[in-house]
Amino acid sequence: ETAESLLRQLMETEEESNRNVIFILAVMLERQRILVERDVHERVGRGEGLSAPLLGELTADLFAEGFGPDVELDRDRVGITWAQFSHLYSPFYVYQYTTGISGAHVLGRAVLEGEPGAAERYVAFLSAGGSRYPIDALRDAGVDLASPAPVEAAFETLSSFVDELEALA
Repeated sequence: ETAESLLRQLMETEEESNRNVIFILAVMLERQRILVERDVHERVGRGEGLSAPLLGELTADLFAEGFGPDVELDRDRVGITWAQFSHLYSPFYVYQYTTGISGAHVLGRAVLEGEPGAAERYVAFLSAGGSRYPIDALRDAGVDLASPAPVEAAFETLSSFVDELEALA
């Protein structure tokens, strides 16, 4: 995730074609579909039932919200994409994935902004491999997932994607 975030940010700064920047941002926004997973887990937690039509509606609604009213969506086509994610049925997976994306954004931003020691901390994080709990390795790299700050930063990044897409379109 961090390498992907770094590549996206680097490509945006070097890309001269708005069309390619729009594509990059759209891909990153599409990956944020994990929000439907959060909603699914919240519904299950409240004891609500799930069905294929409901999941299709939730997914299509999130795509429509993310891309805005000016993008015409095939609701059936985008709605069924929920079915390709078997991890919807794995307890807490969505939270692991979300925190991973959040950590990646924070690590990538620190490196690209030239924060002193950020690149070294990132390399040390990668070098830790599976030798430590990820939350401990991330904390040493400068990302404290025990606080809401990394997730809030990830949502700020997501919001900036939408703002930039609106400006470019």
